[in-house]
Amino acid sequence: MTRFAYFAGHEQFQPEDLVRHAVLAEEAGFDMILVSEHFHPWVDDLGASGFAFSTIAAMAQATERVQFTTGVTTPLWRFHPAVVAQAAATLDRLSDGRFNLGVGTGENLNEGPLGYEFPKYAERAARMSEALDIMRRLLDGEKLTYEGDWYITDRAKLYSPPVHDLPIFMAAGGPKSSQLAARKAEGIITSVKQPEVTFERVIDPARAAAEEAGRPAPTILASRWSIRAANREEAWTTLGAWRGLRAPGRLEAVDPMELRVRADEMDRDEILDLYSHVHTASDYVDVYAPLITAVGADIVAIQTTSTNQEETIAMLGSEVLPELRGL
Repeated sequence: MTRFAYFAGHEQFQPEDLVRHAVLAEEAGFDMILVSEHFHPWVDDLGASGFAFSTIAAMAQATERVQFTTGVTTPLWRFHPAVVAQAAATLDRLSDGRFNLGVGTGENLNEGPLGYEFPKYAERAARMSEALDIMRRLLDGEKLTYEGDWYITDRAKLYSPPVHDLPIFMAAGGPKSSQLAARKAEGIITSVKQPEVTFERVIDPARAAAEEAGRPAPTILASRWSIRAANREEAWTTLGAWRGLRAPGRLEAVDPMELRVRADEMDRDEILDLYSHVHTASDYVDVYAPLITAVGADIVAIQTTSTNQEETIAMLGSEVLPELRGL
């Protein structure tokens, strides 16, 4: 049966607000909170940038049932992969076994401000391959001495281990990342625009790689962005904290001010047309139903923004989730 995740965006809301949203999402019937992890937001005027691991710890104390997944953190520069494993294990203990680790190869927006170079994908993927090995082995309880091309550990061990078999999800938008995830992680996080493209570029390559490696097919967590607004003017206001997400050069940018300037120089309709637009509960069902019926996702993440997020969460719980679960 498909599970449903609510996306909690650190780039839009302050951490105290996200904790409150997590409580509301659990009350609304969501199964999971997908929590973004960023050092910088996408724009400098309306963005936020709380420390996700602390926010999740607070969420865990404020809730009882809902699971948590980072969506996603990068275990390559700011955090050594062993430190990410330690954070994951700690959050798993604080949540009584409700944490899943979501990782990805990242953006310069989070690494460049701290003086790290942000290399091309080939190096990022090579680093991620080693990071996945290190994190998996530490989370499985090993005392690990590891010497790779990028990372070293010397008898590293998690002395506060996770309390359940903690899965690792990896973000993937193309075949190279999805194949790596299938070989070394338990799940894939992917953003879906067209289901057939997702199958071609992510799901089918992942399943083939998993079969070749003798592993189970990875769990698929499929997300889709939506803007809740009554008209395009309200939609632009609603999108305020996220408008830099679709600006040119987003992977290489360091300063969210640059992304804001680029986004505000673009045609508004051009940016708005990159998102799904919703207003009513039936609109939400229409947008997210294909992630169930066409993609067959194990977990569907509703990434949505509105001018009244609390009311939107309540509406999702009372009117949208029951319809989606019926599918």
